Amino acid sequence: MKTTGNKLMKLKIYAMVLLLSGVISGTANAQLAPLGAMYFQNQYLNNPAFAGKESGLELDLSYRQQWSSLPGSPKIQALTASYAMTSKAGLGLNLFNDQAGLFQRTRLVGSYAYHLPLNANDHKLSFGISFGFMDETVDYNRMDGDIDDISVGNFNQRKQYLDGDFGVAYSTGKLQLQASLPNLRNSLGFNKEERQVVDDARFYVGASYKWQLSEGSGIEVEPKLAFRGIRGFTNIVDFGSNFTFAEGKIGLMAMYHSSESASFGFSTRLSRAFHLMGFYTTNTAALARHANGSFELNLKMNLFDKQ
Repeated sequence: MKTTGNKLMKLKIYAMVLLLSGVISGTANAQLAPLGAMYFQNQYLNNPAFAGKESGLELDLSYRQQWSSLPGSPKIQALTASYAMTSKAGLGLNLFNDQAGLFQRTRLVGSYAYHLPLNANDHKLSFGISFGFMDETVDYNRMDGDIDDISVGNFNQRKQYLDGDFGVAYSTGKLQLQASLPNLRNSLGFNKEERQVVDDARFYVGASYKWQLSEGSGIEVEPKLAFRGIRGFTNIVDFGSNFTFAEGKIGLMAMYHSSESASFGFSTRLSRAFHLMGFYTTNTAALARHANGSFELNLKMNLFDKQ
């Protein structure tokens, strides 16, 4: 009976690891419901070409709680830093950690971006590359079973592996076009033997355009259309807008996703250096009956701004 029980425990652990690998695979931008800040407020989360695109040092802290009505629900923390060394070169740091039940994933990458001026009207073509590592573990403290199980030990003894991202962006001040390849290790097929997972981001493309509703109104609208390629899942189209009022002091954001979910957000400029944002994303159609959506908070700090 003990042997049978151990086998059942192993099967449960394997099933849990495989399930969670599919659900939370990759970074904020690799999920079916990525961090909402990546659309407008912190695009460096999803594309290394945005590292150092704004002057000075920009720090972003994000926290998201998914499916709070379920025990062991996913929690995500993200920290990004972006610094403009010169008008043409930027550096970035992207630290991402998520935990769902007993499974935890940590990813740290550094980025370099080059911003090529195309004319005197602030038209730029930007290229960015990130390199770093990913670490995946099972948390023994959260296990309700045999912590000496060899399958868990083998999983935790795996070495961290190299990973990275590539991105490109074109901007004119109002028009913005971008594309990125997140999680190069998986999206380029370098990891077929170790991890056959679904719900992994393969590519991202997006286009947006800013304009003022009327001269001197202080109201700006930025509609955006994006397309995300997902491994093992129907590719997702995102469409929505970001509205800012009172010269950017207050903002509202809404996005609809073809996975039959939607994101809603607000932002407020607390001071010249600090911005606070909040987001709520409804569940996809397949999960809407089983759990609530996700809540996200983001704090942005603009330091040493030269402008």
